[in-house]
Amino acid sequence: MFFDSADHPFTRALEANWRAIAAEFESVRGDLVDWVEKELHGSGWKVFGLHDFPHGRPIAAHVARCPLTASLVESCIPRHGAAGFSLLEPGTHIQPHVGWPGPFLRCHLGLIVPEGDCGIEVDGAVRRWEAGKTIVFDDRLRHEAWNRSGGERVVFLVDFVPTT
Repeated sequence: MFFDSADHPFTRALEANWRAIAAEFESVRGDLVDWVEKELHGSGWKVFGLHDFPHGRPIAAHVARCPLTASLVESCIPRHGAAGFSLLEPGTHIQPHVGWPGPFLRCHLGLIVPEGDCGIEVDGAVRRWEAGKTIVFDDRLRHEAWNRSGGERVVFLVDFVPTT
């Protein structure tokens, strides 16, 4: 299930600052690590966390390297969980799964979106990321993502407790 980003005011701040967020991603690109649940993706899903999963506690050394992005999360999203960058290499498929059973919805801000077959399906509905735009969905529902293109897909993701 996808939700209208406009119903969540913090998404405007992320979208307004997407180029600066993308620049901070580039500054940490070399330090991404594989997502731990290899059974979901095999290889090709890399992350750099600013706030830990699932609780949202700051990872001090990482927050210091991405001060603008971290400050947006902390000032605009009072009830957030995990936050960080997520990269899918070409040919990566995150298998269908359900997320953490907490109170959170998930927001993705597109930073680098390649041409071609690159998308996300949540509970039967499919979306494609757009650079500079957010999508909000319920990570607790069955979902999967793929990048069948020739380029990398990068999003900034943040889990949040909706206020509406």
